[in-house]
Amino acid sequence: MNKHTILLTSLLLLLSGCSPFGGGADIRKSPADGQSPKALYEIAEDKLSAGSIDQAIKQFELILSSYPTSKYAIQARLDIAYNLFKQKKYTRAIIELDEFIEKHPTLPSTPYAYYLRGIIAEEKSSSILDNFVTDSAQRDVQSVEDAYSYFAILIEKFPDSKYSEDASKKLINLVNTLARHEFYVARFYTKVGSHIAAINRSKYIIENYPGSPSVADALHLMAYNYDLINANNLATDARKVLTSSYPNYSQNYSID
Repeated sequence: MNKHTILLTSLLLLLSGCSPFGGGADIRKSPADGQSPKALYEIAEDKLSAGSIDQAIKQFELILSSYPTSKYAIQARLDIAYNLFKQKKYTRAIIELDEFIEKHPTLPSTPYAYYLRGIIAEEKSSSILDNFVTDSAQRDVQSVEDAYSYFAILIEKFPDSKYSEDASKKLINLVNTLARHEFYVARFYTKVGSHIAAINRSKYIIENYPGSPSVADALHLMAYNYDLINANNLATDARKVLTSSYPNYSQNYSID
């Protein structure tokens, strides 16, 4: 066998994937190792039952990569999001739900994805200190705004969903939190002498959160700031509205 024949033979062996030392079959296996999506899902469930959340998530991700169009892949993405939520990995969980909603906008399980997204954003805004030291309205309320938006979209798109009724109740609490946040800001502006800014914040509360308990405080604070800039007629008008709308009102906040 001459040199050219040897080179040609070697090239053919490489192209065919055959080995010169054996049967020549490609023995590489897929990540799923031939297991059905159902079998993979059952393994993931077993890992969850054993408390191995990270391993379960990896198993769910294996279903997504190996059988992306199966019904098990649809459920697996929801399971990934929920278990990331349990681990307090809120941002990753919301990304998974965003992708689910984009891929499956009309499935029966899609309202749940919207609802869970709102729950996660609401949880993200909370703190272990809320009931002891701080009020979530005193901190950055971006997650509160996100939760409000997610629940509102759910109600708009799926008004008859079993999740929409609870979402409507949650909107009330979220609105109250946003209104309190605005009131904290208005109080801060009052404290530092930015009276026009405080008045504008108070107006924002009255106009955008009319059912909130913060409206009465906003009217009272608005009148106080009108006094400080000698806008006496406007101060009187604000107090008239406060008295007629909240006849039993008493101040329960301080500027300091």
